[in-house]
Amino acid sequence: MPTPTSKRLILTGLILGTLVSLYFVPWPLVAAWVVPLPDTVVEQVAAAPEYGFAGTIVYVDQADREPEYYAADWHNRETREPATPHALFKIASIGKLYDAVAVTKLVGEGRLSLDESLAAYLPELAGRIENADRITLRMLVQHRSGIPNYTDTPGFWTDPPTNEAEALARVLDQSADFAPGERLAYSNTNYLLISLLLEKVVGYDKFRYIREVILDPLGLERTYGSLHEVHPDSVMSGYYVGVPHDIKSTDYGSMLATAADVGVFLRALNDGTLFAEGEREIYGSLYAFQHTGLVAGYQSIARYHGDIDAVVVQFTNTTDFDGYHWSLSELLYGRILKIMRGQSRAAAR
Repeated sequence: MPTPTSKRLILTGLILGTLVSLYFVPWPLVAAWVVPLPDTVVEQVAAAPEYGFAGTIVYVDQADREPEYYAADWHNRETREPATPHALFKIASIGKLYDAVAVTKLVGEGRLSLDESLAAYLPELAGRIENADRITLRMLVQHRSGIPNYTDTPGFWTDPPTNEAEALARVLDQSADFAPGERLAYSNTNYLLISLLLEKVVGYDKFRYIREVILDPLGLERTYGSLHEVHPDSVMSGYYVGVPHDIKSTDYGSMLATAADVGVFLRALNDGTLFAEGEREIYGSLYAFQHTGLVAGYQSIARYHGDIDAVVVQFTNTTDFDGYHWSLSELLYGRILKIMRGQSRAAAR
């Protein structure tokens, strides 16, 4: 039976444990979550600076309505230039959707096979990437190759590679993370290899092909393959917590687009108008119909919501090491959706 002294020790331990746990509670998330939901999307976006974002852009395309554009706080914090919903933004991994569509179209034309090996398409990598003879194109697209992620290699974010060859060199001759097809693990190296493969097959720059088969047919003129293709002032600034200056000029490799361009693309991806006959079935067996993106200074969410037939694209330009700002970005996005769903229910009554 516990003695009075042991009871006091136990109680002290519980109190200390509680205090420690409270110290590590993500209070900014809690505070943002408990704030009452406003009535309109414009009010919610206007509150985005309270979440710690230097700038926010939101694009909404809901069926039978004109597209809506929102922006809050700063396009450039240093010059005090207000945010504009038509700014260019680094969309990071959302770009993988465009790559997957490009693969789909070449498969549909019979120019690529999803079951052919990496070594067959890029024989120079046989012996440099483990299991290259067993990794299929399908595995690359679906992140089931086992190839290490080059963005996880030491020093990538502080000293990024200047081209694809330097990026690939970071993982050549490394052991695989797992056997091909064994499991799913996100690796940007998969899509770097897909880019090389696409360019070998079409015979020219991958983004030129994306423009020909995706962007031009959709009339999208504000989507670019690289930071070097645009005027710096047209790009929303990006900020990393702890770094006092704008980091948008640091090039980690990313497509750029306006929220509207991403939204139009995502609508066409989901409703099938982007595809020729038989292509939608290929794509549906291969990859997702929505995506998020994260690169230093830039967070993006692009999703289609069938229950309200709406595409919602959100850009926020502040990131951090701990992931607080990512969680806050998802929370902001979720609150916008709640408002939209509430409005849809009210209109249906």
